[in-house]
Amino acid sequence: MPDDDATRLAALFDAHAGPVWRYVVHLTGDRAAADDVVQETLLRAWRTPKILAQDPATARSWMFTVARHLVIDDVRSARRRREIGVAEVPETPKADETDALFEAILIEEALAALSADHRAVVIRAYFGGLTVAEMARQLDIPEGTVKSRLHYGLKALRLALQEKGVTR
Repeated sequence: MPDDDATRLAALFDAHAGPVWRYVVHLTGDRAAADDVVQETLLRAWRTPKILAQDPATARSWMFTVARHLVIDDVRSARRRREIGVAEVPETPKADETDALFEAILIEEALAALSADHRAVVIRAYFGGLTVAEMARQLDIPEGTVKSRLHYGLKALRLALQEKGVTR
């Protein structure tokens, strides 16, 4: 049965897609929209067993009616009513970087409040993406010391940020 439906749908397409497309172009003046309407009309025919069961030659009035209703629905849609055509595409708005700038200043000030040893570990871990072992090698200190400095450095950083009013 699915092959039979596909054959009938192909027959509907062959018999009616061209005239329906021309009718929609006449109504809308939009060739791309006409392609979409013809596709949707054929999809609805495929979903309507009564239309697929009848002779493809007798389905033309049904397809014209469905296409007309699709065009009317599109014209009445909220999307269409709110769209305004313009000659040029407007520039893409850029995000306001003010918040990011203020956050960077806050973090910089909070990092400055840390001791040099704690700051070195925190910066390497979070901005450099280094592992504990890599930091230990770079700083020439044991891994346990790196972990300890990272723990206490983050704790001090959190307190410094809280003093500046950062709550998250």
